[in-house]
Amino acid sequence: MIAIKNLNKWYGQFQVLTDCSTDVARGDVMVICGPSGSGKSTLIKTVNGLEPFQQGEIIVDGTSVGAKGTDLPALRARIGMVFQNFELFPHLSVRDNLTLGQIKVLGRSKDEANERGLKYLDRVGLLAQQDKFPSQLSGGQQQRVAIARALSMDPIAMLFDEPTSALDPEMINEVLDVMVGLAQEGMTMMVVTHEMGFAKKVANRVVFMDQGRILEDCSKDDFFGAPRSERARDFLARIIH
Repeated sequence: MIAIKNLNKWYGQFQVLTDCSTDVARGDVMVICGPSGSGKSTLIKTVNGLEPFQQGEIIVDGTSVGAKGTDLPALRARIGMVFQNFELFPHLSVRDNLTLGQIKVLGRSKDEANERGLKYLDRVGLLAQQDKFPSQLSGGQQQRVAIARALSMDPIAMLFDEPTSALDPEMINEVLDVMVGLAQEGMTMMVVTHEMGFAKKVANRVVFMDQGRILEDCSKDDFFGAPRSERARDFLARIIH
């Protein structure tokens, strides 16, 4: 479903991604991990064109992300994105946050968008919060609303950029539980995270990055059992300890 081939990206003179290649099959749950500043978030944001890239190719369900003429807003409408800091509209109610994109981008009627949005709000356990504003919710609740908003657009895949890093420890599990449920239902997912427990439980693929390069791209069992690179072994030893 997602093919990344020889991807290179620079910020000015600084190369942030170097010859990155990987594939995500339909139904895969890929966890992307590595130290801070290794290029994980940049990589995932290139998949839906939020970050441009200078060399290489990304194909998403047959569409070339970097090609001239590609309708990036239409592409983004098909790929759900959940950010580190929720990115909900603070002046809109939870219900309106869920329906706005459906109405403006997908052209759904207000009633259809409302029905769809509330279905997924119920899916993440927050139906009773539909008339509240984001500021009235906890961080974990806001992130679950953000997941429901992405799902309301009927995405073919979901991208998660460190979805729990801005949360208090006690709120992390309520978000991870929703993500585990999505994975078990067969949603194709790319997840940038430091939550190794989630990776062990749900991922079938692990990509390990350092200094803009993919050093490991293997099954979960291979990564946690015997990573090939010394850098990955060191990272695992530190994070698991």
